[in-house]
Amino acid sequence: MHIIDRRLNPGGKSLANRQRFIRRARSLVRNAVHEASAKRSIKDAARGGDISIPADGVHEPTLRRAPSGGNRDYLLPGNKKYVEGDTIARPEESGGGGGPGDGGEGVDEFQFALTREEFLELFLEDLELPDLVKRQVTGDAVEQYARAGYRTSGPPAAISVSRTMRNSLSRRLALRRPRPEEIAAVKAQLEAATQEGAPEDALNALREEIARLERRAQLVPFIDPIDVRFRRFEPVPRPIAKAVMFCLMDVSGSMDEHMKDLAKRFFTLLYLFLTRRYEHVEVVFIRHTHEAQEVDEQTFFNSRETGGTVVSTALAEMIRIVQARFPGDVWNLYAAQASDGDNTLSDNAVTASLLRDTILPLCQYYAYLEVGADEEDSPLSARSTRPSSLWRAIEMVLDPSLPLAMRKVRHRREIYPVFRDLFARKTATAG
Repeated sequence: MHIIDRRLNPGGKSLANRQRFIRRARSLVRNAVHEASAKRSIKDAARGGDISIPADGVHEPTLRRAPSGGNRDYLLPGNKKYVEGDTIARPEESGGGGGPGDGGEGVDEFQFALTREEFLELFLEDLELPDLVKRQVTGDAVEQYARAGYRTSGPPAAISVSRTMRNSLSRRLALRRPRPEEIAAVKAQLEAATQEGAPEDALNALREEIARLERRAQLVPFIDPIDVRFRRFEPVPRPIAKAVMFCLMDVSGSMDEHMKDLAKRFFTLLYLFLTRRYEHVEVVFIRHTHEAQEVDEQTFFNSRETGGTVVSTALAEMIRIVQARFPGDVWNLYAAQASDGDNTLSDNAVTASLLRDTILPLCQYYAYLEVGADEEDSPLSARSTRPSSLWRAIEMVLDPSLPLAMRKVRHRREIYPVFRDLFARKTATAG
């Protein structure tokens, strides 16, 4: 016996059942989202759609009868081969997949449609900016409501039952409101006195006492409007962590269209991640050739400027902007740099020095992404496997105590795994 919920929801969608299914199969759905993301283009990165998960990983709760006992009646479609009482032979097993009509053991996949919001939530839920610790009170623009005692009026949802009952008890004790047990005790005395044949004066006295107690119980109510209290909340300034992400991209002549496409895909994911997960994160875009310049989002992703390569100019521009607008004692500083590693040789030492002495001491996290030619399509694949001069220079700075991470990508299918690796949520380890 199967129970199917056919109650209608707005728009004909069973929202509660969808949410319940996603909670139950969250790990499978999340893995399917990650696999689907790796095959998408930039414009479809935030789009929802159909995903496939193994059917054997989706177990619906069912109610069924016990295998024995009870009366069983079956209604089967008619046929020309069997009559009542015939034994139906088990079909022979055969190899092959588990499609309809054969005896194989294959398992079909289960397809499930996700909305854009659900897709993004699952794709970004285990990502975060590391070491987001510097916080300050930013004033009235950022508030949160905190408990601030009680008040005598308010909406029904804010009523405090415990405080209301405490006030009621205090008032009833102060006004000596008779308890039901006291009235019941006097009534028991009157009944006993009546059975014992007590004098009429004594019986009348007991009746008057009962009437007085009942009248006083009505005059002093169990709960009075003056007892009712509502929880009171007041807005207070909330300390928030302010962060800025610097996106540094090499657009020099050595960056071909394939490399620029990889860099843009990475920064598109990064921008989507930051704007989706964080409300108070500034994003600064810096493009550089032999010169560096802060640009807007449109120019950063679409401009076709080209030229030579001097990486230190981008780092110097970042330092200038930090000193002018983002003091390190207030802001959490992050940076992500994408380059093909082809830098002017005389500039590598300057780049490493700026990283080691100035930028990394200020940053919470610095990620360097080196993009290369696709080894399957490029005739320079042998050369692309050798470390670049910039990679070697930054690698000399690399140290476990510094917030620096380095990764390489050569194909767009590698962008998603590398991005998740760089910004995966770090779990605390027991010391």
